[in-house]
Amino acid sequence: MQINDLRKLKRFKDIVAILAKYGFDDIVQHLDTPGSDLLRRIHPPNLELESYERIRAAIEDLGPTFIKFGQVMSLRPDMLPRGMLNELEKLQDNVPEVDFEEISAAVEENLGRPIREVFSMFHVDPIAAASLSQVHRAVLREGGEFVAVKVQRPDIAKNIKLDLDILEGIAGFLNHQFVDVQHYDLPGLVKVIRRTLIKELDFIQELQNMEIARSYTSKKDFYIPKTYRRYSNERLLVMEHIEGAKFKELSTASGYDREKIAIMGLNAGVKQILEDGFFHADPHPGNLLLMEDMKLCLIDWGMVGRLTEKDRFLLIDLLKAVVEKDSDALLKSFLKLCDTKGEMIDPGNLERELLEILDNYHAFPIKDMDVGQFLLSLTDLLRAHHLQMPRNFIVMIKALVTAEGSARLVYPDLDIISEISDYIHKLALRRYRPDVLWRQIRNSFAGLIFAQRQIPYQIGQVVNKLERGKLGFTFRLEKLERLLSTLEHASNRLTAGIITGSIIIGSSMIITTGVGPYLFGFPALGVVGYLLSVILGMYLIYTILRKRK
Repeated sequence: MQINDLRKLKRFKDIVAILAKYGFDDIVQHLDTPGSDLLRRIHPPNLELESYERIRAAIEDLGPTFIKFGQVMSLRPDMLPRGMLNELEKLQDNVPEVDFEEISAAVEENLGRPIREVFSMFHVDPIAAASLSQVHRAVLREGGEFVAVKVQRPDIAKNIKLDLDILEGIAGFLNHQFVDVQHYDLPGLVKVIRRTLIKELDFIQELQNMEIARSYTSKKDFYIPKTYRRYSNERLLVMEHIEGAKFKELSTASGYDREKIAIMGLNAGVKQILEDGFFHADPHPGNLLLMEDMKLCLIDWGMVGRLTEKDRFLLIDLLKAVVEKDSDALLKSFLKLCDTKGEMIDPGNLERELLEILDNYHAFPIKDMDVGQFLLSLTDLLRAHHLQMPRNFIVMIKALVTAEGSARLVYPDLDIISEISDYIHKLALRRYRPDVLWRQIRNSFAGLIFAQRQIPYQIGQVVNKLERGKLGFTFRLEKLERLLSTLEHASNRLTAGIITGSIIIGSSMIITTGVGPYLFGFPALGVVGYLLSVILGMYLIYTILRKRK
């Protein structure tokens, strides 16, 4: 792997040192980096941790880009085993605060004017410091509202781009060198991470996510902070500051109706997924706040997911099959959602494994069913059969699992099925509403009209090519090239053998005639023929023996 840029080389050596520190020598020894042996001696491997713990610790040491990579990968239970997912979920943006002088300079640069002209008060100490940004409390001079100012760390975009370029090279290298990791499609994952990080670095995208979510939300559901577009841009986000207790603090707090709060948290996630189709992708306890008036507030909208109406109807079919323990319907719903990556699937075997999962969960009362763990079991099956769901379905599963976990953190005895059944029934009924049915009929009719217009034209093209003799068919047979190569070698050897035999027979006939000139007392042309046949014969034997080796 070539690292030409000096900044890349320095950063790459840091990466190699951290990999060596946590005992990933099998990767380090393949990396073409000057001085890698010396780096391994300077940083002896730390083998006290378990393998998944070492992966998580190495990612934390590698910094913001790799932390974000791990956090996004923690949303892929279809690709990674449970143990690694559990470790990746622990990844935290434990980074030191940026000096206020640098932050204030960044704020003023993005505002285009001094801080005092926009804010009557701006707290020096941040209320949150993450790997990409830092959040400070302030008061707007116009209106006097308390706001949270989220500002991007200086040079973070440049550093992330550098890391992504290196990560792309490492991913390509690992995908080429290690057969076991090829089915993870690491280069493809890096592309997804690049898109995700670029979106997270654009705070206007987060502002739009909050505005979209607010358009779906009524005051009785949950609360989303207001945004101030006129003060915000790609690197600065000004939004309403919300005071409240985080869900992770409520698990041990007293004086709260924990069951009611847990239901509010669960409903917030389920409503977005099943009813709105636009949802917060990471509703963990740190992103759920209980306000003073007992309303629920969702913060940090950098990552979201979307499900179309058709997607949600498919999800209803899957959940309905689970409740009714219908393995055949579950198999059909499952395969509708998945991409087989061109591999042959044994439906009978897959249905038996789905039925085994259903039996395990139906052994418990329906109210005690752990929906999150059931969905994770399905993703384990995806990984085992090399199936792949669309990314937004995987994000949805992870969001639902996280929302359920946040709710159970506050109230462990929550009846999940009863709480989500209303949304399931509502969406199931919506499927048969006259306006929905009419829209489906109208779309189908429009498709038929379009096809009616296109089919005669397409048939005309086929007939035209057929008349001109330009209609051809392309077939692709697996390993056909190898078969053709084998047949070609065999025919060449057969031809060489026939020619050799013919030369021997001809030479023998010439020698029996006794016609001169002579060589060694025999007709010269016959002797030359014998010598030529010996050379051809020896060469043929040599090629056969070499091919066997």
